[in-house]
Amino acid sequence: MVTKVQKWGNSQGLRLSRELLQAARITVGDEVVVTANEGEIRITPASRVRGRYRLKELLDRVPPRGKAPEEDWGRPEGGEVW
Repeated sequence: MVTKVQKWGNSQGLRLSRELLQAARITVGDEVVVTANEGEIRITPASRVRGRYRLKELLDRVPPRGKAPEEDWGRPEGGEVW
């Protein structure tokens, strides 16, 4: 596909065909990673996330050896037993 770099407000942009995006498994609204290397621009889908967090971000928060500190939730307020 041949396209032109065009001015969009204060930025520049490319228009990509639906077929090209489908072939790359990218849809409107998806996050993409854009990299440049040796005169080429590469656009790849960002890792897909089902919820708000990425697995790597969650795993980075796990303490060494996988043991979290104990939390004090206060005194029981109902019929629960601690």
